[in-house]
Amino acid sequence: MFQRAHLQTLIKRLEEPRRFIQVVLGPRQVGKSTMVQQMLTKMNLPFHSVSADGVMASNAVWLTEQWEVARVKKQASGTNEFLLVIDEIQKIKNWSETVKALWDLDTQKNTGIKLVLLGSSKLILQEGLTESLAGRFEKIFMGHWSLQEMETAFGYDAATYAWFGGYPGAATMIQDEARWKQYIKDALIETSILKDVLMLSRIEKPTLKVILLHYRII
Repeated sequence: MFQRAHLQTLIKRLEEPRRFIQVVLGPRQVGKSTMVQQMLTKMNLPFHSVSADGVMASNAVWLTEQWEVARVKKQASGTNEFLLVIDEIQKIKNWSETVKALWDLDTQKNTGIKLVLLGSSKLILQEGLTESLAGRFEKIFMGHWSLQEMETAFGYDAATYAWFGGYPGAATMIQDEARWKQYIKDALIETSILKDVLMLSRIEKPTLKVILLHYRII
């Protein structure tokens, strides 16, 4: 399986003594979750990995529960270090305040739990990181794949890359362009608007609502 350069960056940081929360962010369908799964396979550390996708936005208690599960698993493993991975963290309202409190408590108690957070909404993540977690995190931004990456993984040439872009999830569909376009619309455009853009603020303008409804986005 193809490995992006970000994988080695994340592994190197997690091999260091516990200092910072590692935040992996970037657009949808660029391989963030896949990269973290590759990291978990390569690193010889026990872990607890969960996703906030589907969790009620108001359920900040869920974060505390998952953190406690990680603490119990770490104690049972008998190791000095443990990885907690939380995907789609931006789905939880006020997530950064909860993470700050739990991270600081673990720091005081020297529990040895290292934290990796993943998210696809850069604006929501940046707001939480800036407001509550200043000085406690490092970011790894994963953008769309480069021409060299798409060439190595899928055999793209420059013309193919210029037309279809760096979306690995849709790379196997480019021979059927209609299907590729439908996938991009359903899996990337609509999902990004529905799950990311609409989380930023409430839409009040009637005209915009009509447009979104017309395209089955809301």
